[in-house]
Amino acid sequence: MKILLVDNEKEIRELLKDMIQAIYQEPCSIEEAEGVSTAFQKIHSFQPDLVFLDVEMGDGTGFDLMQKIPNPAFQLVFTTAHNQYAIQAFKYSAIDYLLKPIDITELETCIRKAAGHISKNNLSRQMEVLMQQLNSSENTGKQIVLKDSEASYFVKVADILYCEAEGSYTKFYFALDKPIVISKNLSTYEELLGAHGFLRTHHSYLVNPRHIKMYDKTDGGTLVLDSGHTVPVSHRKKDHILQLLENR
Repeated sequence: MKILLVDNEKEIRELLKDMIQAIYQEPCSIEEAEGVSTAFQKIHSFQPDLVFLDVEMGDGTGFDLMQKIPNPAFQLVFTTAHNQYAIQAFKYSAIDYLLKPIDITELETCIRKAAGHISKNNLSRQMEVLMQQLNSSENTGKQIVLKDSEASYFVKVADILYCEAEGSYTKFYFALDKPIVISKNLSTYEELLGAHGFLRTHHSYLVNPRHIKMYDKTDGGTLVLDSGHTVPVSHRKKDHILQLLENR
């Protein structure tokens, strides 16, 4: 999760950052802005998932900032020492309104709520991409180039069954051809193939959903491909992957 803290008081930003890091145990990146102008720039460059926004700041108000962003792609939480702004805050679709000094229990509830919204939004976006890719005839003929020390391979994306991490290398599996090992890590190909609907089912596996035949729920969760290959699904990703597959 990417979090942006917007407050004109550095001490408050630092305190809020410490509280969030104590509460939220998942990987997250936190950046800061001290006013409307810097926050507007940060939102475009950082693209946060969640913004904690003060109301009264030196170069304007949090409402001034939100008027510049009519369709925010992030979850919004207002933080202020003044309770008279609550009604106005919720007009901007804020998911919460926290009064300073911020109570850590209320903050924890707020972050849990935000994480839930973000997860649902991410799932919706992934579903949209997945459906577009599965329904697109153009993608069946698209190629990528895989290079190793001996050759360059021109591979159709549709022919890739799955990719497996082998340390800092990635092994590509195909239905009819021999596997190809490339000296780039799996994260590199997750970014490339994610645009084609590939699913990261496990920290070591990336799967082409076109070839998924069955989801076996035993033994923690396994995908069975139309080639007969099996690919594990991590416990953490199980529900997410199942939702994607059931709604494709």
